[in-house]
Amino acid sequence: MLYIIGGVLVVLWLLGFIVFPILGGFIHFLLALAIILFLIRIIRGK
Repeated sequence: MLYIIGGVLVVLWLLGFIVFPILGGFIHFLLALAIILFLIRIIRGK
């Protein structure tokens, strides 16, 4: 489930840079947040 969300965010992030430069920054923030939460989950071992 987490990988699907991450994949969708990556696609939207790349699409944001090409089509909607203003939304690209917001999607980049969401992607960074997802990566941080994923790393925290791995570190905690859940």
